Amino acid sequence: LDNSKAQVGDALILTKKIGAGIIATGVKAGKCSDSVIEEFTTSMAALNKRASEIMLEIGVSTATDITGFGLIGHLHEVLTASKCRAQIYSGRVPYFEDAIKLADAGIVPGGTRTNVRDYESYVTCVKGVPEVEKILMNDAQTSGGLLIFVPGDRKDKLVTALQKEGILAAHIGDVSEKGENDNRQISVNK
Repeated sequence: LDNSKAQVGDALILTKKIGAGIIATGVKAGKCSDSVIEEFTTSMAALNKRASEIMLEIGVSTATDITGFGLIGHLHEVLTASKCRAQIYSGRVPYFEDAIKLADAGIVPGGTRTNVRDYESYVTCVKGVPEVEKILMNDAQTSGGLLIFVPGDRKDKLVTALQKEGILAAHIGDVSEKGENDNRQISVNK
């Protein structure tokens, strides 16, 4: 898929929880419960293969995997290539259990801190979006999920098909408009 094919009206569907980098740092520091470690390792071991097959069957505009540049960084790459802007609803972004608590305690990997710094000029957050959620949306992921850009009229079909296979399918935002000369490509609302 070509990263320059996102379209106005595309729904943004995320297939794995965010916060893997923070959880990995928490595990190394001995700060995570067994249940969190189990959820984390299960997610890390899950491949994106079936989600990829389903999205291709449904027909999507584009997709990207969420890895080292975090959700914001990878979204920024697609929006830049597609000359679009997007809106994210922070309350819809799924996070690993304990990721918020760990980030609040300062247990954040260096790559995530770098992402926050590198991508902050591309993001506008409305009042009420907690600082910790800004950190999580920039968390450098290992074995992250897919961020799928699907035309709005196919969103429900995609979400249903993914969920039927036991794959997380969170509608976290939408591609909102065309715009190539404004640094503030991503609007984050609660």
